[in-house]
Amino acid sequence: MAGDGVGPEAMAEVKRVIDWFVARRGLRLDLHEELYGISAWHAHGAVVRPEAWDLIDQADAILFGASGSPDYDAIPKHHWLPDNLLRMRSRLDLFDNRRPVRTFGGLEAMSSLRPEIIESADIVIVRELTAGLYFSEPRGIETLDDGRRRGTNSMTYTSDRVRRIAESAFELARRRSGRLCSVDKANVLEVSMLWREEVEKVHAQFPDVELSHMYVDNCAMQLVRNPRQFDVIVTENLFGDILSDCAAMVAGSIGMLPSASIGPKDITGRRQALYEPIHGSAPDIAGRGICNPIGSILSFGLCLTESFGLPDEADLLDRAVQRAIDGGARTADIAGGLPAIGTREMGDAVLRALDELHHETTPLTAAAS
Repeated sequence: MAGDGVGPEAMAEVKRVIDWFVARRGLRLDLHEELYGISAWHAHGAVVRPEAWDLIDQADAILFGASGSPDYDAIPKHHWLPDNLLRMRSRLDLFDNRRPVRTFGGLEAMSSLRPEIIESADIVIVRELTAGLYFSEPRGIETLDDGRRRGTNSMTYTSDRVRRIAESAFELARRRSGRLCSVDKANVLEVSMLWREEVEKVHAQFPDVELSHMYVDNCAMQLVRNPRQFDVIVTENLFGDILSDCAAMVAGSIGMLPSASIGPKDITGRRQALYEPIHGSAPDIAGRGICNPIGSILSFGLCLTESFGLPDEADLLDRAVQRAIDGGARTADIAGGLPAIGTREMGDAVLRALDELHHETTPLTAAAS
């Protein structure tokens, strides 16, 4: 689902990468395309048509582009005002949002932070995605008796919601460096007090993982002061949204960052998932062919690992992206004075690097569907 704005342009390059893996690496999958957003409205009179929800329910993995367009103002609000991306997250219970952030060699100067601050930084922010401020009730805007207007949003978490995202983060930290930082605002918010208490309880199941706690305001400062101190960060929905955008400066551009949103295991052990770059629809540059497709391409890399169980193929794609950057491929957001290329040309550079690496490695033997 390419979606709005620059989504279709970036997704076109993802499709080329998928086609490459099918043709060169023996990847087997069943791929369906479905309109989302303004394009779906023009074609079907719905931002997401009912048949699309059926496909979403059946999918092992969803590749998503971007959501948001000024053109929504021209259609009836009740068709678009409910956030369909939030609905998708809730419908599939995609509670486990993972946002890897790392420094790419050759792009250190693109960051607003000094190169020696971000060198070799490699972080995963684990964000709880289906509870908290974005979903809790009561919420809304009302007019009081004296004529003033009041807006209300609620942040609530139950212990089971905290425990399952904490378990996921501990498991990830165990596979990485064995360090987990839980971020909250327990000095002020009762919901954060509960969060911290439940994370501590889960820690008892993972005694081999080092757990630390940090207030969210301090964490925002520490991400730009010394990002290398972090390995895995776990936090609630709103804090994770903000911190992951802040952490984008470690990579030099938000256009470089992928994400995976993963649901619970079903009775077969399958975990449905949605993969998308963390950047928005960028309507100001949509249609110009200049957006950075790397966040979308690397989101497919996360899909190779999390949904298809092919981490070696994901590593191949990661190395191809780095090789393309090493070869001087730069879209405008990461050019830094070097000649900038377009979206298609960046896709070309990644595909060339994949070809080169393909001859140095063995194709996969497992099938994914």
